[in-house]
Amino acid sequence: MHVLRTAEERFSDLPGFPFSPHYAEVAAGDGSDTPLRVHYLDEGPPEGEVVLLLHGEPSWSFLYRTMIPVLVAAGRRCIAPDLIGFGRSDKPADRADYTYARHVEWMRETLFDHLDLSAITLVCQDWGGLIGLRLVGEHPGRFARVVAANTGLPTGDGRLTKAFAAWQRFSQETPTFAVGRIVGGGCRTTLSGEVQAGYDAPFPDETYKSGARAFPLLVPTGLDDPAAAANAKAWEQLARFDKPFLTAFSDGDPITAGGDRILRDRIPGAADRPHTVIEGGGHFLQEDKGPELATVVNDFITATPAP
Repeated sequence: MHVLRTAEERFSDLPGFPFSPHYAEVAAGDGSDTPLRVHYLDEGPPEGEVVLLLHGEPSWSFLYRTMIPVLVAAGRRCIAPDLIGFGRSDKPADRADYTYARHVEWMRETLFDHLDLSAITLVCQDWGGLIGLRLVGEHPGRFARVVAANTGLPTGDGRLTKAFAAWQRFSQETPTFAVGRIVGGGCRTTLSGEVQAGYDAPFPDETYKSGARAFPLLVPTGLDDPAAAANAKAWEQLARFDKPFLTAFSDGDPITAGGDRILRDRIPGAADRPHTVIEGGGHFLQEDKGPELATVVNDFITATPAP
């Protein structure tokens, strides 16, 4: 496996991002002895309730920069990893090195084997949910509650939205995968040049973007997809998950619109919860309405103390 690593100087002086980096090593999953390096943020008191912030495509932990201070001020410990292929984490250069199963295992090893996290409040959006909800389904005992925002756990038996089908085509056909502009296009607010540059920082050139280009094709879109059966099995556990589960989708995301109803209808822990819609948010609602979403998370944790 040929692996690229973004130079540290590209992450200096990012706007609103004063956080210190932390690293873990995980098995590459290709049978080699060479590990991959996973970056994560670890902010707040070590004894605080753990809030796991999982980003999606093509963002990185920079997406949570306005939420972390709000959560830390309430005494939470925030863990925000960069998925392999994104942020400060290592980036395999070949698209074929990225599989759904490997992404799940890379995060499992980081969060459970390295950090040994438990009593986790998961906050997940986009691919953060595709990976995070799989982990909840496979390791429910590690989680205390979940806040799902603009995400889901597809099993290949649903219909693609036109917006997602268009995104898949674009991700494969565009000669330049302009990450900062793509994130900006998924927001309701206008991103400054500095913020767009922050999203571009992990990717010095197109060779670093294999993971970003691979992700759209890894979403299960048919029952014969390699991840369809594993996700369906995870759903068997999610259908019994009775710990607190909240949806906090935005009102302006054409890709995941309606996905909150599926989660509320199928997960027992979602019954009689104060589900909310974040007004004025696009697909990347953490960028549009980060402090508002963080307040929803804080209020939910306070209202559902762990037994």
